Amino acid sequence: MNTFLNFMKRNYKIIVAVLALSLALWSFMPKQKGDPEKDKLLLELLTFVIEKGHYSPAAIDDTFSKGVYKEFLKALDPTKRFFLQSDIDEFSKYETDLDDEIKNKDLTFFDLTYTRLMKRIEESKTYYKTILDKPIDYKIDEEFNADYEKLPFANSVAELQEKWRKQIKLSALASITERLKLEEDKKNGVVKENKDSIGSKKIEKEVDKTPKTFEQIEKETRDSSLKSMNEYFGFINDLKRDDWFAIYINTIAERFDPHTSYFAPEEKERFDVSMSGKFFGIGARLQKKNDFTEITELISGGPAWRGKELEVGDIFLKVAQGDADPVDVVGMKIDDVVKKIKGPKGTEVRLTIKKTDGSIKVITLIRDEIEIEETYLKSSIVEKNGLKYGVIYLPKFYIDFENSDSRDAGKDMAIEVERLKKEGVNGIVLDVRDDGGGSLKTVVDIAGLFIEQGPIVQIKSAAGKKEVLSDKDKKVQWDGPLVVMINCFSASASEILAAAIQDYKRGVIIGSKQSYGKGTVQNVIDLNQFVRNSSIGDLGALKTTTQKFYRINGGSTQLDGVSSDVVMPDRYSYVKMGERDVDNAMPWDKIDAAEYTIWDKQINFNAAIANSKKRLADNNQFKLIDENAKWINNRSEDNVYSLEIDKFQAEQKALDETAKKYKSVLEYKNQLKFSSLPYESEAMNTDLALKEKRNRWHESLAKDIYVDEALNVLGDLQPKVMTAKNAIVIKKKEKLVKS
Repeated sequence: MNTFLNFMKRNYKIIVAVLALSLALWSFMPKQKGDPEKDKLLLELLTFVIEKGHYSPAAIDDTFSKGVYKEFLKALDPTKRFFLQSDIDEFSKYETDLDDEIKNKDLTFFDLTYTRLMKRIEESKTYYKTILDKPIDYKIDEEFNADYEKLPFANSVAELQEKWRKQIKLSALASITERLKLEEDKKNGVVKENKDSIGSKKIEKEVDKTPKTFEQIEKETRDSSLKSMNEYFGFINDLKRDDWFAIYINTIAERFDPHTSYFAPEEKERFDVSMSGKFFGIGARLQKKNDFTEITELISGGPAWRGKELEVGDIFLKVAQGDADPVDVVGMKIDDVVKKIKGPKGTEVRLTIKKTDGSIKVITLIRDEIEIEETYLKSSIVEKNGLKYGVIYLPKFYIDFENSDSRDAGKDMAIEVERLKKEGVNGIVLDVRDDGGGSLKTVVDIAGLFIEQGPIVQIKSAAGKKEVLSDKDKKVQWDGPLVVMINCFSASASEILAAAIQDYKRGVIIGSKQSYGKGTVQNVIDLNQFVRNSSIGDLGALKTTTQKFYRINGGSTQLDGVSSDVVMPDRYSYVKMGERDVDNAMPWDKIDAAEYTIWDKQINFNAAIANSKKRLADNNQFKLIDENAKWINNRSEDNVYSLEIDKFQAEQKALDETAKKYKSVLEYKNQLKFSSLPYESEAMNTDLALKEKRNRWHESLAKDIYVDEALNVLGDLQPKVMTAKNAIVIKKKEKLVKS
């Protein structure tokens, strides 16, 4: 269901008000693209829509102003390497005035900070070039504090240059230390494996065993640092005033809550691609490399992949649309290059390419629909203790809002569950770790596969109206043992799914102590619909929080997230990174519970949880993971580094020695063999890129202690008559009958 249509239906009064505003705005339509009036229009339209459409809009007052002021300066200069304290002193008089500027469509503060930033960036180009122009002395006993949040701004240009010197020196020192290690390895006959761009094939290369002097290594490091800094400033130079203004607008939007944000036109397009998992183009991933745009990957099934003429490492020189004259794209911003390469399905694009061997070729391709395979769910089969299990990984609750016939997570999950059933699995692990959410509709569809019927999630609007989204299909596609895996990065839709499965006691939730804690619903609103003058260009879109969702038991997942039935320590157990750690997050609350019936077909549910907790308590590997997590948290608070090479190396050596203690955390292997389903195995015979990706995924599953425990829980959830021992006996009897 289209998100905007939902918004229209539930918030028609707001839309009427916004439409009324748009009529008023027509009186001062900007005359041309880039006119400051466009920025004023965007500012007024944005704040009005948020104030009228947001679930609980913050007052635009002095407190709001202070938040915008602080966050915008942080966004412009996060490492405090551009602005001087004198700049901050000048800016500070606006700290409590931004609320008035926003209401009056006044751009004074933005114009001042933007102009000053451009000046400081231009000045700083000489700093790094001067620093890297001559050898760096690593024998000076000095330190650098990398806690940028607490560090003051420089009081003078000389102090700022000194900060640049130390920052660059620290980065170079880390690189030199690594290069010296490589030299030591060469001296001792240790040669590290090289890998190709896919990441698994070994490339045999002759290794130069001639030892390098420290002076050579130091020079190589400076050259590398200079190249990196040039690329960094090249990226900054690509940013236009509109890009910086979009940051300002977004800072204002995000002060209402962490998930309200402004999408500039390019960002809106990227959001749509991330939600649907597809776009129209040639199917190549690109990156900026100095003035050039380079291919980093060909997407399986796309025109570039099918044509077999383009390769990783090829560089774009010119792009032409059909028979039109080619346009030189060297030095062009990468977003603009991508715009020229993308286009409607069936249209022709001619690419002038510099091949990796230096030759120049013109390659013609017909654009097509590209599916980003990483967006979509995938599954694997594994056997443990004589039983067969399915593992489904869902990276996002994806959907195409524009085309109901396209793939979505709900439809794909139903297909995959059916495939696993045909393979005779005895249980399913549903992995939503690191899944940041997506479509509410797909959550309801997926949860409905595992229950008979009933409520999945409750939604409340700003007016207090409650809506219950339910599964109305009595069919249960999978009624067997189920485990859902979450972690601290499982958010929004992932939390709705986990909460519903938990409230019904339909499956066991295992993973981090709690999930991310995002219990709000956002709607994306196209801002262009409110203006009639197309000459001003694309205004982008606004994603704003319009509702809160609640578990069927009445509790909110906001801040608290979903607590696992079985808590498994991970490396980030003690690091603050959830919704509860954001200063302007919306509060937790609860509403009345919905009517639902707990699943009563899993009689050994509590026993499985108890068994798992006991295994974890006795597992030395999990004890080590917990200890490692505490160490990582303590390390995150240590921001002072020595810039004297001997001390720095001693510090790094001490860290390496401590890290060795936790090496087994990364080297764990569960000795299980994971494999693709038959349909995918057949596809991998011709799609080597897919085969490579699946092999890597299966290898990671075989090293995943959390998946291992999830399978143990599935074993404990088996019906009592189907123990592992019984399963082996049954299989032996089946073989005897067949023979």
